[in-house]
Amino acid sequence: MSTRPGSGQSRTAWDDGYGDGIRNDPDLGMDDDVYMAGGSRSAKSSSSQMATSSTADLKKSNDNKGGVFGFCLRGVRSLWATRQTEETTSNRELYVKTTLRELIIYIVFLVVLCIITFGMTSTTMYYYTKVMSDLFLDSTNDKGGSFRTLTSVEDFWRYAKGPLVNGLYWEKWYNNQNISAGDIGYIYYENKLLGVPRIRQLRVHSNSCKVHEDFENFISECYDSYAESIEDTKPFGAYLEDPTNTAWRYFSESALGGSSHWGELNTYSGAGNYKDLNTTKAASLETIDYLFDNLWVRRGTRAVFIDFSVYNANINLFCVIRLLVEFPATGGAIPSWTFRTVKLIRYVTVMDYFVLACEIIFCIFLLYYTVEEVLEIKKLKLSYFKGFWNILDILVIIISFVCVGFNIYRTVEVDDKLTKLLKDPYVYADFERLSYWETRFSNAIAIAVFMAWIKIFKYISFNKTMTQLSSTLGRCAKDLAGFFVMFIIIFLAFTQLGYLLFGTQVKDFSSFENAFFTLFRIILGDFDFHQLEQANRILGPIFFMLFVFFVFFVLINMFLAIINDTYSEVKSDMANAKNEFEIADYFKKGYSKMLDKLNFKRDKIVDIQSALQSADINQDQKVDFDEWRQDLKSRGYADCEIEAVFARYDVDGDRVLDAEEQKKMFADLQEQKLALNKEYDDIGGKGRHSSSRLSSNEGDSGDDSDDEDSGTKSSRTGRTANGVSYEEFTVLSRRVDRMEHSIGSIVSKIDAVLVKLEAMEKAKLKRRETMGKILDSITESDGTSDEMKREQMEKLVREELERWDSETSVGANSARGASPGGASGQSGLRSRSRAESAQNGDLDDSQMTSTL
Repeated sequence: MSTRPGSGQSRTAWDDGYGDGIRNDPDLGMDDDVYMAGGSRSAKSSSSQMATSSTADLKKSNDNKGGVFGFCLRGVRSLWATRQTEETTSNRELYVKTTLRELIIYIVFLVVLCIITFGMTSTTMYYYTKVMSDLFLDSTNDKGGSFRTLTSVEDFWRYAKGPLVNGLYWEKWYNNQNISAGDIGYIYYENKLLGVPRIRQLRVHSNSCKVHEDFENFISECYDSYAESIEDTKPFGAYLEDPTNTAWRYFSESALGGSSHWGELNTYSGAGNYKDLNTTKAASLETIDYLFDNLWVRRGTRAVFIDFSVYNANINLFCVIRLLVEFPATGGAIPSWTFRTVKLIRYVTVMDYFVLACEIIFCIFLLYYTVEEVLEIKKLKLSYFKGFWNILDILVIIISFVCVGFNIYRTVEVDDKLTKLLKDPYVYADFERLSYWETRFSNAIAIAVFMAWIKIFKYISFNKTMTQLSSTLGRCAKDLAGFFVMFIIIFLAFTQLGYLLFGTQVKDFSSFENAFFTLFRIILGDFDFHQLEQANRILGPIFFMLFVFFVFFVLINMFLAIINDTYSEVKSDMANAKNEFEIADYFKKGYSKMLDKLNFKRDKIVDIQSALQSADINQDQKVDFDEWRQDLKSRGYADCEIEAVFARYDVDGDRVLDAEEQKKMFADLQEQKLALNKEYDDIGGKGRHSSSRLSSNEGDSGDDSDDEDSGTKSSRTGRTANGVSYEEFTVLSRRVDRMEHSIGSIVSKIDAVLVKLEAMEKAKLKRRETMGKILDSITESDGTSDEMKREQMEKLVREELERWDSETSVGANSARGASPGGASGQSGLRSRSRAESAQNGDLDDSQMTSTL
């Protein structure tokens, strides 16, 4: 008689392996290991059971350690699982999950990136730039001129003494009252002037160009257009009178800490002669008059820079301003300007610190995607770089790393500059280089955001509608490449023609680059026909009409035709194509799985509650383990499940559930059932949980139609719907065993027949081959009579038939030894085979005789 462990041991084992509640495990907290352990316990003695239990516990402990470690590894590995690193071709569900996971993570990344970029800029920047530009570019002097209309040296000095000084120094209120000393140095009373402004010029020496020999006697000096190699580095003007004055001495770019600047005519270095203004209007006017009186701007002057920076604490923005006046070798003056409104102090308000948190999250995402791309490169090798989206990923990561590095550099550099400026507020505050790289930083971020938005198409390509753009461009790429060659040839021809015809009179054609972009503007309808006509009355209209005809009417329509035809092909192909998967169907399927899982848990609880009410057969208000086991066994539960649930509530370990223990079990089950119903209703499953078991049974009724005489009907969970008795369950099990045995016997006999048929087919082929050899031997025997040939042929045929009979008898004996039950059938087959062979032999004999 087999023994069973005490309830205390079962309860302990169940608690250690499966937690606290039935509801937390869809299979009532049981797995294969526990099931096997329960089976071994019921089949062994208590002494061997203890040894087995200790071994199983040690193995289980090791499995748990390995399971936890393996689970962690799988979790970490799944973080970087993509469609390129995983085998998603054959596993459709894995493909869907991987695609959705990538899409969700990337959307979060994109949201964080957008928060960072919008935290860097605002519409206030535009208005701040507009206010500063209106003040320093559009303010007029006493002659009515402004910086925009500046055309000569006289206009420059008039501007410097008037609008420039008046805009820099606000020393009176609007009612002409003097501003207090603490409020001096604010432009528009709100924008703090940092340090003092600086005026700098670049000059070329007098022998920078060569005068033609015909004019050498009349022209003694020649000043070429600006180039860094011909800069005049010698002192000039009042240097002898005031050698310490920086206005008359040359300073290199490194000495000034300057940087080059791209002007309208040339690119200028950061060197030159400079003079810093003062913190008051009167002192600055005195400095400008001193430079004016001593001819600071002369024939060799090619550029004058006015640099200063302002800071508005109300909006935490810097505006770094550079006004440039270029004096070309032709004479006159060409003004240009740069207003860079930047946010150099990043973290002040609560919103700024929120952006800082997003920047930290962005860095985490950056590391995440870096590891992801490294894993993809490791797996795909060089083929990784053949994908457009992979190249786009690399570009976004590189740009992001550069921006993160500059962000750190900018923070350190601004702190350093502000520290120096606060120590000495009467020096020039050079934020030019920092503001320049800040704008480059903003440009890089803008490009990264643009690429990040385009990259969304990578994750939504499962929808056929979203692939129309890439499919159209990819399919017509060759046609567009050929068209581009034709277009660029004709376009460059017209560009060269326009530059040579109108370059000396029309500003839009003054350089090859300007002519190139002007022709693009003509394509879009932005042109000035009258300028072309005034520049050349004959060739101007002809040039315009030819360009419009060939480019606008011919080439542009060819381009549109290529795109339209290709798009029509793509559209027709996609009409018959299917989406790789539908997100709605996937979520609907997941929703149904969730409801089925809740139904499954609820049905188990209902079964246990029913068993608790019906297991007490003798009506003694106590349920012993045998009654409990018999009832749940009839409902299709395994021994391990039955024992685990019973042991959990058998607190005293007497293998009997008394009234108190039954009450506690029923209360726990009812509580879990209510919680499941509430969870079911919360996810929108109202009205279905009451009929879940019925629908489950109906789904499998077709499979169990042969068992209606037994009064049972199987459900999808493996439990009976009507609760058959243990005896009926045993009868059904035996029936299934007999059916399996019968089916196995039939299958073995079918295999034997197939083997015999294959052997007969081989024998038939061999007979044909032998007959062919016989005919060949008789035909080759020349010089013999027909009678001898006939006798020879009969002898060979009989020998061959005897050999076949011997082979057939040997094969039958071997087959009889392998399958005794099939001896008679095989004997019949052998006799039939022999008869057929004889008949075939006679037939072949007559046929060969007639042939001879």
